[in-house]
Amino acid sequence: MARVKGGTTPNKRRKNILAQTKGYRFGRSTKLAAAREAIYHAQLYAFDHRKDKKGDFRRLWTVRINAALRPLDMKYNRFIKALSDSNIGLNRKMLSQLAMDRPEQFKKVVEATTAK
Repeated sequence: MARVKGGTTPNKRRKNILAQTKGYRFGRSTKLAAAREAIYHAQLYAFDHRKDKKGDFRRLWTVRINAALRPLDMKYNRFIKALSDSNIGLNRKMLSQLAMDRPEQFKKVVEATTAK
């Protein structure tokens, strides 16, 4: 029986898979079976880590806010409670940016929460 080399469709499919693994190391970028598995895992991790990223950033903002509050003799948990009590609607991302980029404005926000 004659050998079938595979036509344009399987060749395009293989090229597409290997194009997605460009830059991967070792056989994962050149061998079809390893490349398929690499793509599968990469997509799985990308999905999971997109979800994790939201929590990671929230933790980072909390740390930044707390670090900016310590010199002002206040703790993070008391500050967040005071924010909600004084009806100031700034979220943690904005507060951390204020604390990093504009410390004098952040100090005014802290003073506004403790004024009550």
